[in-house]
Amino acid sequence: MNLREKKPALILVDVQKAFLDEDYWGGNRNNKNAEIICGKILKKWRELNLPIFHIRHSSTHPNSKLNRKNSGFEFNENVLPKENEPIITKNVNSAFIGTDLKERLENLGITTLVIVGITTNHCVSTTTRMAGNFGYETYLISDATATFDRIGINGEKYDSETIHLTTLANLNEEFATVWNFEKLQAELK
Repeated sequence: MNLREKKPALILVDVQKAFLDEDYWGGNRNNKNAEIICGKILKKWRELNLPIFHIRHSSTHPNSKLNRKNSGFEFNENVLPKENEPIITKNVNSAFIGTDLKERLENLGITTLVIVGITTNHCVSTTTRMAGNFGYETYLISDATATFDRIGINGEKYDSETIHLTTLANLNEEFATVWNFEKLQAELK
């Protein structure tokens, strides 16, 4: 059975304007085309009439770029939801905590998820881990997610690409199967 026959849901995690501000999040963002790739995947999902869930982060911190009063809260122009596509708003790292995502997936009989979004090591990782723990057949698309440099516990700097690849390595074959966009396209034919 190919992926398309499993009627996978596309979970777009936090593809929001705030993540265009590299300096705010730590600088040196990798995968600068992640939102464009997310948009291509979304377009394909719409063509195939497969289920789509737009997740957005609503920070409770008033000065956060992801607070709903700031323009960064808005969806990136590459993935603007259509009227009939569900939008789920969360305020923690997991798209499953404090939301009805799991209930919606169950109501639709969905057992397979494809996850994309930002950032690799935060909300994407947490959502992917929970999806795997809940028993979903989960696919994470490596070039449809991105992250930023991080400062370690001793003040050392970790490059965004290292953070990204390490996060993907931790998730692959434990919580999800990691594919790139090209592999996903091939599996949808």
